[in-house]
Amino acid sequence: MSKNKKLSSSFYVLVSVFFFWGFVAASNTILIGLFKDKFQLTQFQSQWVDSAFYLAYGIGSLIYFLISASIGDPLNKIGYKKGLIIGLCTSAIGALGFVPAASLSSYPLMLTSLFIVALGFAIQQIVANPYVIALGPPETGAHRVSLAGGINSFGTTIGPLLIAYALFGDINNQNTAAVDINFVKTPYTILAFAFIAFALLLGISKLPPVTNTEKIEKDLGALKFPQLILGMIAIFIYVGVEVATQSNLQTLIKDPRFLGLDNSQSVHFISLYWGCLMVGRWVGALTIFNLTKIQKNILTITVPFLVYGVIMLVNFIKGSPMNDFLYFIPFLVILIMFFFLAEEKPAKTMMLFGTIAMVLMILGLLLNRSVAVYCFISGGLFCSVMWPCIFSLSIAGLGKYTNQGSALLIMMIFGGAVIPPLQGYLSDIIGIHHSYIIPALCFAYLAYYGYAVKNILAKQGIDYENTNGAPH
Repeated sequence: MSKNKKLSSSFYVLVSVFFFWGFVAASNTILIGLFKDKFQLTQFQSQWVDSAFYLAYGIGSLIYFLISASIGDPLNKIGYKKGLIIGLCTSAIGALGFVPAASLSSYPLMLTSLFIVALGFAIQQIVANPYVIALGPPETGAHRVSLAGGINSFGTTIGPLLIAYALFGDINNQNTAAVDINFVKTPYTILAFAFIAFALLLGISKLPPVTNTEKIEKDLGALKFPQLILGMIAIFIYVGVEVATQSNLQTLIKDPRFLGLDNSQSVHFISLYWGCLMVGRWVGALTIFNLTKIQKNILTITVPFLVYGVIMLVNFIKGSPMNDFLYFIPFLVILIMFFFLAEEKPAKTMMLFGTIAMVLMILGLLLNRSVAVYCFISGGLFCSVMWPCIFSLSIAGLGKYTNQGSALLIMMIFGGAVIPPLQGYLSDIIGIHHSYIIPALCFAYLAYYGYAVKNILAKQGIDYENTNGAPH
């Protein structure tokens, strides 16, 4: 990797890319509700929106990995900066595809356009994490990634609200029946031009042309490490459960046994779910600052409430009912308790956060009304810090196979293409409420992963308790 560079304005230009990923990914939930109504889809068919989006990550990463293993790393040859620009332009082409897709009222074309958007994101994802780490001292690289994750989560928080506003016009008086499928043209055309504008901004920015000098091994030796195998499954399940939990949420909320709200009236609950991810990631980014233990403890308690205040403010401006947010505060208290219990140790974090998330999913299965909805939404709080934990534990001890292992882990993001429709299919059979057994089982595995990988790394003589929680 290039020589250490001081954290500068270049870093903040770069992490803006993370905002786009979150903005579009979270907005997919609004498309699911709209497409289900307009194309008369089953719950299973409606989840193809997430399938198209996350399958692009898997396919894009697989193609990239195969090319790299055979002829060398193509993005490394042109530089990370140009790689990001290519990724943004690819996403712009996909966003513009919504225009003819809407004109033809074609669900398959809508999915194809979304696939191309995500394909561009896959290119960006491959280079952005190591780029962020390269823009400063290596010892604080993990925490820069956590900060970038917080920017990503801000995008997920406001994305559903802005897309809903673009589609429904009046965010305080939304009428799904009055929305025409052609309404998607405007927000996605604007998004396409935003991608292009940001690509131009990157082009003229002073971001250094970082490249990676390490050679990717060609013998698939990374697969001999059990921590990577279990980690690949964990990434698959983590992304899948993070997406599936909220993708099926609007259908659950629409059920009269719960809140009985129309899709247009439940957007703030989707914003709350994605906002939960922002809460945990901002706490995880605290270590980027030079804080004393007392200062860090104080901020670990206060930051979740400050970030939650931002979420409430955004939704207050939207006109969302504030009581729906006040009732969720006890879950924040639980999160803070578990942050202290986890002691910033990735394996322990996975065990504790996976277990409490599983318990809350089971409680949601046993209860009705708003309490069950909040239990399911709280999964976002405990998902928030799992990505860096899984990534760092999975590639610990891989040595010369680290880059290969990283590519394989990125490939497993396609879990977001499989688990949401799996839950949707189960919902069509046993009902939307009972389908949340899928997230409960997913969190059970993630808790088991923390326990298993701790023992695996201990046998290899690796100090897993001090493994830095961030992707490389």
